Amino acid sequence: MSPAPLPELDPAYFDAAQTARAWPFEEARKLVKRLEKSGKGEAVFETGYGPSGLPHIGTFGEVARTTMVRTAFRLLTRDQIPTRLICFSDDMDGMRKIPENVPSREAMEPHLQKPLSAVPDPWTNEFASFGDHNNAMLRRFLDTFGFNYEFISATDYYKSGKFDAVLRLAAERYDDIMKVMLPTLGAERQATYSPFLPISPISGRVLYVPMKEVNATNGTITFADEDGTDTTLPVTGGHVKMQWKPDFGMRWAALGVDFEMFGKDHQTNAPIYDKICTILGGKAPEHYVYELFLDSEGQKISKSKGNGLTIDEWLTYAGNESLGLYMFQKPRTAKRLHFDVIPRAVDEYAAHVASFQKQDATARMENPAFHVHSGNVPKIDMPVTFALLLNLATASNPETPEVMWGYISAYAPGISPQTHPHLDALVGYAMRYFRDFVEKSYRAPDDVERAALEALSASFADLPADADNEAIQNAALDVARGIERYQDHTRKGPNGGPGVSGDFFQMLYQVLIGQERGPRFGSFAALYGIDNTRRLIADALAGKMLSK
Repeated sequence: MSPAPLPELDPAYFDAAQTARAWPFEEARKLVKRLEKSGKGEAVFETGYGPSGLPHIGTFGEVARTTMVRTAFRLLTRDQIPTRLICFSDDMDGMRKIPENVPSREAMEPHLQKPLSAVPDPWTNEFASFGDHNNAMLRRFLDTFGFNYEFISATDYYKSGKFDAVLRLAAERYDDIMKVMLPTLGAERQATYSPFLPISPISGRVLYVPMKEVNATNGTITFADEDGTDTTLPVTGGHVKMQWKPDFGMRWAALGVDFEMFGKDHQTNAPIYDKICTILGGKAPEHYVYELFLDSEGQKISKSKGNGLTIDEWLTYAGNESLGLYMFQKPRTAKRLHFDVIPRAVDEYAAHVASFQKQDATARMENPAFHVHSGNVPKIDMPVTFALLLNLATASNPETPEVMWGYISAYAPGISPQTHPHLDALVGYAMRYFRDFVEKSYRAPDDVERAALEALSASFADLPADADNEAIQNAALDVARGIERYQDHTRKGPNGGPGVSGDFFQMLYQVLIGQERGPRFGSFAALYGIDNTRRLIADALAGKMLSK
């Protein structure tokens, strides 16, 4: 499959890019200097992927973030230097353990230590191997997102001979590689370590065995196979793969990689990768180390454990633009990656898109939406936030999107699924998220809260039916200002009296919606409707919420 074409870059951004401060530009400047020194006429970006489990969002994040640096490089060089983005799958790696999320662990047992591209697909009959299945899952999403990339399978490159030249060089410089690797290992591992891992002709397994001989002239290795027989294999043609640390440096040298980012767990090994690359005739690429993603319990996300979010799970509840935004934000800060982060990411994305249309070229360089869309930011009108839609769903418990649209159309006449398809998609996401994750926990109002709710309902009764969110919010604030519990004496109200504590609005959400907090209450009541909000208050006062 041919990669998607690179997005067009607006030349109007070329000048502004030269002084842009966003992190992709800072990284791209290092790459510009690198190519200026080397005189190389092409910039090669790479991301690595180990298909030992189903792809997770962290895997996607490497491609998204690398694409952001690639776009910044293109802008800094005025798109005069060709670029490539390689997505490399180490699918020749041996299956060291059985993932927890496969249908039948017993069926996988006979295939332990075989290359992932030689292990049968445990999920379907559609793919030739475990590795092929997981590679396809990754590519499906990357294609959906529209990334421009070249997919490379380690199995293909090893077996087709594309790595042969550098593998022969590794045999010639075997001692130099060992001098790098041995000091990093314990005494027991040193005694058996080899950078070459032969594929057993007997079992097909990837063998971790010491070398009896490395013949640089013939480009062969000799080792004891599983039956104890001395066996000689060429290092070329897919008979051997390299240990993962030397493999990093080997492929950098073979592919001429100029830039690769990886997680913090690789940081201590980066000098090893660099040295191996240099030994094998390459120049170590520029690095960018990002912090790891954590699950809801603060544990590192693992493909084999299947914790955290999968790509498909995020896209069940939000669009891929919000995922792109999440990847852009603070890559060097550890972030929890679980379902609770989705609503905020959706609304922050919409806010950045709205700001983009009002900004000049310099400000747009710093806008996350610019980097999510490689400068081609769509015009999207979002009259209702995702947070409001979630609260609307919580209050109305809709059975169909049409119910939600009934409220939206009353709130903003002239808006429909046809005029606002992005909002329509958001309605569907909000309903799914509400049904799967929103837990209601109503509480009864105490005497002070009951009086406040009665006063609020009476105040709303005096408002016109088409009152906007500002009028509704101000009416609520006027009620709260007269109640001592909700007075905030550190702030002043418009008449010089005390301001209103946030406790008032937290009470409204706890008692009326069954949530700890929510978006601006005036916006919610305007969307839900004044009469509906008064009925909600009446139900809460009658104790009906407690039975839900």
